[in-house]
Amino acid sequence: MGLVVSAIAFLFAVAVLGAAAKRLPQASTVVYGGTAAACALIALWAALRLAGGGPDAALVLPVGLPWIQAHLRADALSAVFLIVVNLGGITASLFGWGYERAHHDSHSGPQGGSQDGPVLPLYPLFLAGMNMVLIAADAFTFLLSWEFMSLASWLLVLSTHRDPETPKAARLYIIMASFGTACLLLAFGVLATAHGDYSFAAMRAHAPAAGAAALVVVLILLGAGSKAGLVPLHVWLPLAHPAAPSHVSALMSGVMTKVAVYAMIRVLFDLLGEPEWWWGGVTMGFGALTAVMGVLYALMQDDVKRLLAYSTVENIGAIVIALGLALVFKAAHTPVIAALALAAALLHVVNHSLFKSLLFFAAGAMLTATGSRDLNRLGGLIHRMPTTAVLALIGAAAISALPPLNGFVGEWLLFQAILNAPALSEWSLKIEIAVVGAALALATALAGACFVRLYGIAFLGRPRSRAAGEAVEVGRAMRLGMAVPAVLCVVLGVLPTPLIRLFEPALRLLVEAGPFDGRAYQPWFWLAPTSAIGNSYNGLIMLVVIALLSVVLVLGIHRKASDRVRWSIPWGCGFDGPDPAAVTQYTASSFGQPIRRAFGSTVFRARDHVDMPAPGDTRPARLSVTWTDPAWVVVVEPLSRAVGWLAEKANRLQFLTIRRYLTLMFLALVVLLVMVAVTQR
Repeated sequence: MGLVVSAIAFLFAVAVLGAAAKRLPQASTVVYGGTAAACALIALWAALRLAGGGPDAALVLPVGLPWIQAHLRADALSAVFLIVVNLGGITASLFGWGYERAHHDSHSGPQGGSQDGPVLPLYPLFLAGMNMVLIAADAFTFLLSWEFMSLASWLLVLSTHRDPETPKAARLYIIMASFGTACLLLAFGVLATAHGDYSFAAMRAHAPAAGAAALVVVLILLGAGSKAGLVPLHVWLPLAHPAAPSHVSALMSGVMTKVAVYAMIRVLFDLLGEPEWWWGGVTMGFGALTAVMGVLYALMQDDVKRLLAYSTVENIGAIVIALGLALVFKAAHTPVIAALALAAALLHVVNHSLFKSLLFFAAGAMLTATGSRDLNRLGGLIHRMPTTAVLALIGAAAISALPPLNGFVGEWLLFQAILNAPALSEWSLKIEIAVVGAALALATALAGACFVRLYGIAFLGRPRSRAAGEAVEVGRAMRLGMAVPAVLCVVLGVLPTPLIRLFEPALRLLVEAGPFDGRAYQPWFWLAPTSAIGNSYNGLIMLVVIALLSVVLVLGIHRKASDRVRWSIPWGCGFDGPDPAAVTQYTASSFGQPIRRAFGSTVFRARDHVDMPAPGDTRPARLSVTWTDPAWVVVVEPLSRAVGWLAEKANRLQFLTIRRYLTLMFLALVVLLVMVAVTQR
C-alpha cells in the first residue's frame, strides 16, 4: 500500500513541478512523463494484486478529522478500477504530450490560445484525486478525494476559458458536482448514523434498517449518478467534457465516469449489506432510460466531442443496467448469474474506458489537423490522415459492438445475463428485464447508426472545408497514444477470458461467486460462462472466420465479377459535373434526419426549419434544426433558478451588523446541539 501512496504523492510532486516550470520548453515532457510513470506503477501493482491474490492492502495516515484519521485500503474491487484509471492515465499522458507540443508549436490552442500552462499542474492532480477515491476506506477521506477530483477537473475545463461556451459549461459542472457531493455526504451520514463511525469497515458491520437503506440507494444513484451521467442528471456532461483539452476529455469521459461507477458498486454491493430486489429494478430502469436517451442525444449532434460525450451517457446506461441485474440476481440468491452480470459491468467499464479514450483522442487529432470539431466542416480525412482514420475506425467499430472487438464481448455477456431472467421468481422483474433488454438492443442498434454517421461524415467523401482539405497527419506521440487503446480493443475482443479471470477476486468479494463456477476446465481462449447454458464465444474463431470470408469476398469479386461489369456514369447522389462541389454531399444533419424525425420529434421536440427563397431570389436555401433536451426543462432550469435565488439571498449576509452575526452563530449552535441530542437517543 505504501507503494501506491508513494506514487500518488509523486503525482502531487509532479503537479508542483509543473506549476513552477510551466513556461520551460521541457515542462510538458517532465509532467506527462512523470504522470505516465506513476500511473504505470500503480496499474502494475493493481494487476499483480489481482493475479496473485493475498490480503487487502491497508494503511492509516495520521491526518484528517480528529480521532478518525485517514483510512486507506485497496481490495480487489479497488484494484480493478485502479487498473482502469491508470491505464487511461498512461495513454492520455502519451497523447497529451504530443497534443500539447502540437498546440504549443503552433502558438494556438484548440480554442484560440496555448493550453499547456494551466493544464500542466492540474493534470496530475486530477489523476491523483481519482486514485485517492479508489483507495479511501472512510467517508471523510472518500468525500475529500471526490471533491478534490471534481475541483481539479473543473479547473481543467476552465483552462479553455477563451471559448465563450466554457464559462457556462464550468458553472453548470460545479453546480452538478456540488449537488452530487451533497447527496454522497448524506448517504454516508445515513450509513454512519447508527454507530457514529465513518470507516467503511464499521458501515459494513452495521447494515442500516430497510428505510435507511432505501434512502441510501436513492442518494447514491443521485450522487454518483450525477457524476457518471445518468439521465436526467447528465446535462453537465456534454458541455463540460468537450470544453476541456482532448486528452482531458478522454479522462473525464472514459475514466472519471468509471470512478462514479465504482462509488455505486462500493455502496450498493459492499456497504449496504444484503440487497433487496427493488434496488436492482430501480437501477435497471435508470440504466435503460439513460442508454436509449444518450444515444438519441448523440445522433442529433454535429459537434464531434459533444457527440462522444452523449455516447458516454449511453454506455453508462449499459453499465448501470448490468449493475441492476447483478443486484436483482444477488437478492434472488443466484450468485453465479449475479457474478455473470457484474462481470459484464466490469468488462464494459474496461472496454468503454479504452474505446472512448481512443475516440476522444481521434477527435483531438482531427481538431489539431483542421481546427474544427464540426462534422459539417470535415470530410475526406481518410486520405489526409490515414493512420488516424484506421485507428478511429477500430474505435467506432468497437463502440458499435461489432465482433470481434471488445465492445461486442461486453454487450454479449450482458445479454447472456438478461437471458437468464427466467431464473427469477418475481414476474414483475421478468417483464422489466425483457423491456430493459429490448431497450438495450435498440440503444445498441442506434449506436451503430451514430458511429456510421460520425465516421462516414468525418473521414469519407470530399473535404467540406479548406482546412479539412489541407489537413496533415498528427505527430507520432499522438498516433501512439491512439494505437495503444486500439490494440487493446482488438486483443480484449479476441481474448476476453483472461481479463474476466482477473475480475474473479472482486466478483467473489461482492457476490460470493465467479462467472465460471461449476466448470472443471475453462480454456483461456474460450468464453463460456456457466449460467448461459449452450452459449459460448470464441474470439479467435470469429476473427479467423471474418478474415477468411473477407478474403473470399474480395477475391470472388475481383476474379468472377470484375470482367463482367458494365462501365457507365453512375448516379452521383446529387453530384453533377466533372468537378462536383463538396457542399452537395450528405451532411451530418441530413444523415440523422430519418432517426431525428422518428424519435426526436416527440421526445426532444425536434423541428426542421427550411428557409426556401422564392423563384428568382438568389439567396441560398437554409436548413436549421432545433430541439430541446427534456432534462433542461425538468432539472437544469429549476435548479438554476433555485441556485440564483439562494445566491441572491445569501449575498445579504455580507451586509449584516456584528450583533446579527453573533445572533446567527448562536442560533446555529442551538440547532447543532438539538440535532446531536436527537441523534443520540
